[in-house]
Amino acid sequence: MRGIFSFAAVISTVAAQSFLSPAPISAVQPILNGTAEYESRIHFSPSAPPVVPYPGNTDFSDKFPSEPTSIAPMAPRHIFRRSCGGPTPGNPSTFWRTQLAHNGIAPFNGDKTYQVWRDVQAYGAKGNGIDDDSDAFKFAIADAWGRNNNFQQTATPAMVYVPAGTYKISKGIQLLVQTMLVGDPLHMPTLKADASLGTRPIIQGFDQSRGLQSTTNFWIGIRNIKLDTTAINVNTAAIALNWPVSQACQLTNVDFIMPNFSQHIGLTMNGGGSGTIMQDLTFTGGAIGIRLDNQQYAFKGIKFTGCNTAIAISHVFLLAAQDLSFVNCGTGIDMGNNGAAGSVSLIDSSADSVGTVVNAFKSGNGQGSLTIENFVNTNSGPTVRQSNGGQTLVAGSIPNTWVMGNANPGNYQGGTTYTTARAGALLGTNGKYFTMKQPQYENYDVSQFANIKDQGVKGDGSADDTAAINAALLANANCKITYFPQGVYVVFDTITIPPGSRIVGEVWSTISAMGAKFRDANNPRVMLKVGNPGEVGVAQISDMLFTVGEVLPGAILMEINMAGASKGDVGVWNSHFRIGGAVDSKVNTACTNPNPSSCKAAFLMLHVTTSGSPYIENMWGWTADHSLDGGPQQVIATGRGALIEGTKATWLVGTAFEHNSLYQYNLVNAVNVYIGMQQTETAYWQGPGAPISGPAPWDVNFTYTDPDFSGCPGGDAKCRMGWAQRIVGGSNIYIYGSGYWVFFNGLTFASGHGYGGGNGCEASCCQSDICQFNAAEVYNGPKKLYWYAVNTHSFTNLILDGANVLPQFNNPGSWGGVVAAYLAHSG
Repeated sequence: MRGIFSFAAVISTVAAQSFLSPAPISAVQPILNGTAEYESRIHFSPSAPPVVPYPGNTDFSDKFPSEPTSIAPMAPRHIFRRSCGGPTPGNPSTFWRTQLAHNGIAPFNGDKTYQVWRDVQAYGAKGNGIDDDSDAFKFAIADAWGRNNNFQQTATPAMVYVPAGTYKISKGIQLLVQTMLVGDPLHMPTLKADASLGTRPIIQGFDQSRGLQSTTNFWIGIRNIKLDTTAINVNTAAIALNWPVSQACQLTNVDFIMPNFSQHIGLTMNGGGSGTIMQDLTFTGGAIGIRLDNQQYAFKGIKFTGCNTAIAISHVFLLAAQDLSFVNCGTGIDMGNNGAAGSVSLIDSSADSVGTVVNAFKSGNGQGSLTIENFVNTNSGPTVRQSNGGQTLVAGSIPNTWVMGNANPGNYQGGTTYTTARAGALLGTNGKYFTMKQPQYENYDVSQFANIKDQGVKGDGSADDTAAINAALLANANCKITYFPQGVYVVFDTITIPPGSRIVGEVWSTISAMGAKFRDANNPRVMLKVGNPGEVGVAQISDMLFTVGEVLPGAILMEINMAGASKGDVGVWNSHFRIGGAVDSKVNTACTNPNPSSCKAAFLMLHVTTSGSPYIENMWGWTADHSLDGGPQQVIATGRGALIEGTKATWLVGTAFEHNSLYQYNLVNAVNVYIGMQQTETAYWQGPGAPISGPAPWDVNFTYTDPDFSGCPGGDAKCRMGWAQRIVGGSNIYIYGSGYWVFFNGLTFASGHGYGGGNGCEASCCQSDICQFNAAEVYNGPKKLYWYAVNTHSFTNLILDGANVLPQFNNPGSWGGVVAAYLAHSG
């Protein structure tokens, strides 16, 4: 039954159903305006990573292949394209990953005995709920890395598999960068805290072993695991998971089980971080489900049942929450302390028997902006309660869009309802924006898979795998799921993914472009082409990494041309782009010149063409600002981040693109686009102090709708910096949560590294607190553009839209500025 209930009536229902009252303020640790901690976060700039000795045994020049004089012909058995009417799902009793050959390798690891796949039971774990399995997890995770301690992150990938069972944990599990902890999705294992664990987390996701900070904790994953704290005393502040991580991390299909009426916390972020997305989780019981303390996050498909406070925001600049469910909780989201949140968007969500859905601080400016859209309130108290005053701001369900914060057109809105006319092409059958869980293919028997290494492909970081990969994909289309074991797969020409393809990697298996065909910036060439224009079918990609093995000014890493017969048929999950920053690429050592003109390392990361229609979830496009593997500092000029021209439907859920020269996101005449949390950073080498200004070192290519910076004075280096986002024409564009960050003005290579000035940023940037003039550009009159929660750091203007300019100064909040709703083109 829907309706508006008095708070007293709800509390009586709460008592009858035995759940806790809203969390007291003391349960949430706020960061208040004016405090030293708040100021340090507001003015935070990432510091240089620790300088570590570059290992002497990492000359892999012999590993990089010489360019082939010709592409080897395909073997006759691969020439024809077969169709066996598959792959066909079934009802397997065993997870396919355990049955395929475990022949993944780390080609750039000096230890030839290195094992990528590790089953914790092979390290002594019993999983019987009685014996202590802590040491087995420790040894399984740290095994080969411990024997090859050379500071190289990318050379130590590990997939640690947890079979079905209950694993007693008394010491806590330390995860390491480049590690995935993966349970059996058919029979999810339980990691159960022993009573002696106390306040230590069952899993510590913060890797400090190599001098890392939370903002450099990349490539860590957990999925298909249950975390159970019920054996710990209810009065102990037990923790299931500490997760202060950053981009390219995965947390999905994890259940958090805590006792009712307890002080337990499901997930903390003690240490901060710069996250992207966590999705498809459940939290049951406990004092707090998620204690959020991070720069930004997308939450998707999360259910909270019986939590005192489901989400307690200690600090976040930007949260975009989609498809959340609060059941029998005291408080849904507590963002009630001044300065705790920059902006929060709550989309396609519901509450049933909840005391207060959102406890919010009403600031009167951009700080604490709140957007709620398509929300169902059943048998619950206030949908939004004002913490500083106690009054109800809105009650009951919200079928349209409710906004608190600065709006354009308009000024501050204390709580105004708008109508967001959603495009049907982006919606699922339930009227919500379409979402899809990452496919793990657990309902497919091992016979439905093809290990690409059994089809003539090497993945050794040296061999030319172009022809063999193309042949295998063609043979497997509409027949088998293609499995890429861990490795570095070098290609000298385009790889084409035909309709009927499903590709899944292992700890981010890498496809790396090399050779002359990718070197001409005037004639860019695609490394991975998903279908041909106009094709319709299935093309799904999971757990992969795309990069360049050398400086390639003409390389387009991925082009998506295909659409699906059904939503989600074409999709990319937990797959990322990385340019430089790793020992598997010559870019890691070739780009040390402060002038990036000599390091135009790639043309474009992602291109969704007019015929493409992908669902993309958890994607990071990173041009490296430092080496992950202890290498020299590098200055890299990747041309472009994501160019979106799709006209059918495109979903970008939890994505980030950073440090590209001309733009991070460029939506050009795009139609039917959903963006749920996007995050960017401007290239660190740009701005005053840099030897060149945009568009240099790139020539403007109007075929790809490049910005030419013609609106900037010739010598204005703060204006001629890469756009965080451009929206050029198009229609039916829906954005919920944008975080555009800039920290530096040029690199001086002071003190032997590339981060000049004091306190981690260039002096001119620190003194004025403005590093760049413009964050986002709207051009050529898009139609039905609904843009909520735009956040900036150290920009003069949030949005430049002809004569309509939104200055950061007039919209204070978040990490500098925030606009809750930009609706100038919503008609």
